[in-house]
Amino acid sequence: MPSQPNQQPQPLQQLRLNKFLAERLGISRREADDLIAGGKVFVNDQPAVLGTRIDASSRVRLGDEEVAFENDYLYIMMNKPVSYVCSRKRQGETPTVYELLPEKYQKLKTVGRLDKDSSGLILFTNDGDFAYQMTHPKFAKTKIYHVELNRDLEPLHQQMISDFGVQLEDGVSRLSLTRLRESDRKGFEVEMHEGRNRQIRRTFNALGYEVRALHRISFGNYTLGDLKPGKISEIKV
Repeated sequence: MPSQPNQQPQPLQQLRLNKFLAERLGISRREADDLIAGGKVFVNDQPAVLGTRIDASSRVRLGDEEVAFENDYLYIMMNKPVSYVCSRKRQGETPTVYELLPEKYQKLKTVGRLDKDSSGLILFTNDGDFAYQMTHPKFAKTKIYHVELNRDLEPLHQQMISDFGVQLEDGVSRLSLTRLRESDRKGFEVEMHEGRNRQIRRTFNALGYEVRALHRISFGNYTLGDLKPGKISEIKV
């Protein structure tokens, strides 16, 4: 029989050390770089340097504590209540969404944010690629909100927002609006494909309206459903 060609082993997939640390420790990549630059991270018992790449065979330590090279990613969604911020640290006396998470989820990072006065669906994960695909503008993930205004929205202003857009300091904002109740011009379902900071509030404010309530019900393929405020649910991707 003819001899079989030698099969070369497939190389292990490599990733940047700062990305690995950010996902496993629930910190930003900049914070991970600071740990590396500060000499606190070791790879295979050698001090790590900025730009280091690792694979599944690498042994990573932060000080004396090993950082496990886990392959399992977690994805959860939460119905965020009003008056909570999407950060790890309290802002004064304002509680954070992490105070609602069980211990096993504390290292996950938020995927996008909702401001303190908004409620509804937010996602958490330790999968950086998933977070990137959900939040980068080029993927244009649809987000749907229920909005309550302080007064009736004039038909001309509704047309401006939906058809022409409203000029903001960071560009034109165009939103798709549908009335929640036929006889009410204060409540609207708002569909958008961008993710600029407080964009919905700023759009209505520019026309002289105040957003009294803003509740996200959908983000990409994920819908809040009947999940109660403050509760979480694991999801699959």
